Amino acid sequence: MYVGKVIGMVVATRKDDNLIGKKLMIVQPTDSKGQPTGKEEVAVDSVGAGTGEYVLVSKGSSARHIFGNPSSPIDAAIVGIIDSMEVQP
Repeated sequence: MYVGKVIGMVVATRKDDNLIGKKLMIVQPTDSKGQPTGKEEVAVDSVGAGTGEYVLVSKGSSARHIFGNPSSPIDAAIVGIIDSMEVQP
């Protein structure tokens, strides 16, 4: 799981049946200070996140189980919207 910022969305009129009705968001991984790290990726939204929000992203088989179908083509899922973060030095 990692912290990221939603920077956009993907619209796909044709996609796998397991993705129909699911919102696809582009997430930029960030460090604890909100600075970008790594490459952006597409994550399926399970919590109603919007562009500009910081989110928690689950990856791999854990992401697939969120939607109740372990064989779906989901590799990353937004599982939480972050209200605040506190990091001790």
